[in-house]
Amino acid sequence: MKRSELSIFDAEDVRALLDYPSCIEVVREAMKALSRGETRQLLRTMIHMGEGRTFGLMPGALSDQGMFGAKLISVFAEPDNPGVRRHRGVVTLFEPVEGRPVCVADAEEITHIRTAAATAVGTDTLAREDVKVLLLMGTGGQVHSHLEALPLVRRFERILIWGRDAAKAQAVVDAWSGRLPVEVAFDARTAAAEADVICTLTGARQPILLGEWVRPGTHVNIVGSSGPGPVEVDNALVLAARFIADSKASALDAAAEFLLARAAGVVSDDHIVAEIGEVLLGRAPGRRSADEITVYKSLGHAVQDLASAAHIFHASRNSN
Repeated sequence: MKRSELSIFDAEDVRALLDYPSCIEVVREAMKALSRGETRQLLRTMIHMGEGRTFGLMPGALSDQGMFGAKLISVFAEPDNPGVRRHRGVVTLFEPVEGRPVCVADAEEITHIRTAAATAVGTDTLAREDVKVLLLMGTGGQVHSHLEALPLVRRFERILIWGRDAAKAQAVVDAWSGRLPVEVAFDARTAAAEADVICTLTGARQPILLGEWVRPGTHVNIVGSSGPGPVEVDNALVLAARFIADSKASALDAAAEFLLARAAGVVSDDHIVAEIGEVLLGRAPGRRSADEITVYKSLGHAVQDLASAAHIFHASRNSN
């Protein structure tokens, strides 16, 4: 392999070449391809390397004739702030004709953007058209990417920011004031009762959102937990909702909130009624009534990362 044959994209390159509107469409098509059976991916492999330190491998292929590769990523807690986890790594792509590696891209920035894009796809597909109030629960990096992505699919009159540290929630509001109708939510229960769309974006070990707080017709995106263990919502919300995942196979393996509810005997496997790609393809209904509570469980997938990296690779080639 020659250095000149390998395109390398750092975080700044990713931000320049993977805009949110494009990534939303990239993820939408990737989820449809996953549910059609066109893509190939294995369940993510996680190697735990001590408290707050994990190495993950997510391999996949966009199709038998498409690009393929893997995301290799470390999820490490910040030494001075263990509640904050960074996702550092690379997405590697191979071309499908000769099997040559052609691209290495910053995985942390791709993960930030495509995660919010996936939430936007879930919201656009499952939330009511007349939603007015958005609640974002969490004050880390994902709150900012979700503030970029979600207003692209719904027009919100109020956006509530809740965090366990009110000062951090205020800092988010200060950063976005003037651009979006953001305000601090000081009480999670009150905010949840007012919201039409709720996103949980935390590393919480115990539920921060309870089913009894959520009013009929709400759409909830469960985003923060990507493996067994930490849970952001309680069993009551899992039971009350029409539960849709990005991937059934991955949800049965790693969707913490669903797994906890199943272990408690509250739900069975068939409570995962569809993949988001099946809803997009018209193979399964999404929201069935204005009063139904819907949940989109986002775990994130190799095909989302690979499709995003492929978009970056082709956009770079086209610009040159």
